[in-house]
Amino acid sequence: MPRPRRRNPWTSTGEVVLWLLFAALLFPAGFAGWAVGHYTSLGKPPSTVVRTVTVGSTAAATTTAPPASTAAPTTGAATTTAPASGNVAAGRAVFLSSGCGSCHTFKPANATGTIGPDLDTAPAESAKADHNMPLAAFIKQSIVDPNAYIAKGYSKGIMPATFGKQLTPKQIDDLVAFILSGIAK
Repeated sequence: MPRPRRRNPWTSTGEVVLWLLFAALLFPAGFAGWAVGHYTSLGKPPSTVVRTVTVGSTAAATTTAPPASTAAPTTGAATTTAPASGNVAAGRAVFLSSGCGSCHTFKPANATGTIGPDLDTAPAESAKADHNMPLAAFIKQSIVDPNAYIAKGYSKGIMPATFGKQLTPKQIDDLVAFILSGIAK
């Protein structure tokens, strides 16, 4: 009977070393990728965080056309439904500069984000569901304490809870006025 062929011990050792090297490089790289993605924006002001915003028109039209087209129709709505201290035009600027459109759809801002609720219709529906809370108060609470009420189909913790500290009370009032001015009634 022929003798069984023995494996070269260096081949087995080489395979083990390669697998260990692979694991030693893969796990730290995976962890580093996760950490960079997870902690990129924590503790930084919104101006230093890079966000990709998809809008319904070209950049030139976004910066020039919408203010003129939304200023006249929203002024009347703001005076009847928005807090007296809120400025619709200033609220639009806060909405755009804070990156709200990267997560929310809102026609007056040409925003088409899909991560958070559609601001054209959701606030009115959610305010009714939240014990018929007044709409302006509900929107303000949703900005300052986004986990106080979670809209149906969404999870707690999706919206950053830092806007209450990052925005001034005036900016929050302006943002509430802007959102109120564009909500489908």
